[in-house]
Amino acid sequence: MPTNPRSANAGKAHGSSDEVRDRILRTASTLFYQRGVRAVGVDLVVEEAGVAKTSLYRHFRTKDDLIAAFLEREDEDFWNSWNRVTELHKTDPATDLEAHLDWIAERVGRPNYRGCPQLNVAAEFPDSDHPARRVASAHKQELRQRLKGIAERLRVKRPDELAGQLSLLINGAFVSSQVLSPGEAGPLLRASARALIAASRKQ
Repeated sequence: MPTNPRSANAGKAHGSSDEVRDRILRTASTLFYQRGVRAVGVDLVVEEAGVAKTSLYRHFRTKDDLIAAFLEREDEDFWNSWNRVTELHKTDPATDLEAHLDWIAERVGRPNYRGCPQLNVAAEFPDSDHPARRVASAHKQELRQRLKGIAERLRVKRPDELAGQLSLLINGAFVSSQVLSPGEAGPLLRASARALIAASRKQ
């Protein structure tokens, strides 16, 4: 989740091609997340990044491409966090799931949290063929698949059903941050997940 409104190099117009691309993407990511994708135009991005508009279009053919790159960046950050947690709990699926719920709860509880970037963009672009919408959809499908893997390791009777329930639980937390009290997300997620797992074992 972007937290820095402008990179330290935002005022510099020069740099290597990779540095310029990264500066544009970091700046756009922060603006998109804080203000919404539709509210941010390329003119604002180039102004905040301190680059020429031609530089932006050299790296991102259209604004839609820049939006998709923003979501891919968020996707990478999310799964890097997921993979680090999974590495610590390979042999204990219940602990693995709760550890994931803990870091997700921490993310949801941040003061500057404005919701899941993928869900935010999907809400702004109803067209399923939009490049950013495809990235968002793939992210949510991957989340459900990973939850299904945990459900299978838990040896429940209907792992796909449990994965769907856990997916709804987590996505619900992403859109409920504004109505949760500080520190409330973690206990609610853990208690709900335990109830879902217990119910799935009784079926």
